Amino acid sequence: MVLRQSLIGGRRAAFFSVLGNSSGLILWGALSSIGLSAVFARSHTAFNILKYAGVIFLFGLAVQTLLQLKKEFGKFDVDGGAKTGAGAAYRLGLLTNLTNVKAAVFAVAFIPQFVPHHFSLGWGIFFLACVQASVSTSWYTFLILAVDKSAVFLARPKVRRTLTGISAAGIILLAIGLLFSHPR
Repeated sequence: MVLRQSLIGGRRAAFFSVLGNSSGLILWGALSSIGLSAVFARSHTAFNILKYAGVIFLFGLAVQTLLQLKKEFGKFDVDGGAKTGAGAAYRLGLLTNLTNVKAAVFAVAFIPQFVPHHFSLGWGIFFLACVQASVSTSWYTFLILAVDKSAVFLARPKVRRTLTGISAAGIILLAIGLLFSHPR
């Protein structure tokens, strides 16, 4: 979404989409910190259902991404429109994140594992969600600036197919990490 926004809508639209995406990460963290993750921390059945649903989703997404390698541009075909207004671009980023199962799984299953046992679980989750949003914003800022400088290079079909393959590999690694995760 950010790549498409950057290539088609320009830097400004991409930055507003990133702000929406980061807001979604913080919102998922807030929901997790006020109790959503506590349900999964106390119920191994609920945690395992969420975990295996996330693993299945991620592997399915990886397979779908790998199948896109058959296309000339891979998954990074930029045909279609971009949201270029500030509000529309922000909403696109926010809604993309809020409807993203991976974001929910991270907030509920991954982040709580990294809160030290002597620290408040709720505050720890919220703090780490804010850190995740900051890291995400930094990464996407780098991506947007790089895309802006290398738009001609990224227009090549081989480059887009390579990005698709790298994306699929990253999703598979996330799925494997989730598969071996444990509740706090």
